[in-house]
Amino acid sequence: MDRQEQIRIGVVLERRSIDSPWQRYAWRTVAVVPGASGFKEWKEMASGPGWTHYYAANLPLTLYRKETEGYRINLSQPTPSLYVVLKDINDERPKPFLVTACPFEAGDYEISGDERADKVPMPNEILSLVGHFIKTHHIQEPFTKRQRKAHVSVEKIPPESSTRR
Repeated sequence: MDRQEQIRIGVVLERRSIDSPWQRYAWRTVAVVPGASGFKEWKEMASGPGWTHYYAANLPLTLYRKETEGYRINLSQPTPSLYVVLKDINDERPKPFLVTACPFEAGDYEISGDERADKVPMPNEILSLVGHFIKTHHIQEPFTKRQRKAHVSVEKIPPESSTRR
């Protein structure tokens, strides 16, 4: 296995009608499809009263050997997940632009407030791929506590003045 692994992932978004003066719809990721290709983006897949599912994008899921700790933590959860990061979440159609298996990377995108990371259950095919990638590339690094340095050394503190004013 290479130092990184990549697979194409289809992203399915749900548009749901909401009662809000600011937005007509709420969007969320409802599924991912491993190895999906050949679908036209924004193809309607299913619909019901007040909701519609769209095949929104085909994105790469890239696994990196330096992120195996995040993948391990993800796989240790009761329901391992993939994270789909959406841009322009308040627009008429959000833009899926990243799929990751690392919860730390997904969390980094949440900080700015410009993007949102939706969590969806990891399909079994991806679960086995990520598990094999971890076994091949993970190197357990021992925890080392950072040693704090004094802000001011004792030698640099001036002696108390003998004369007071």
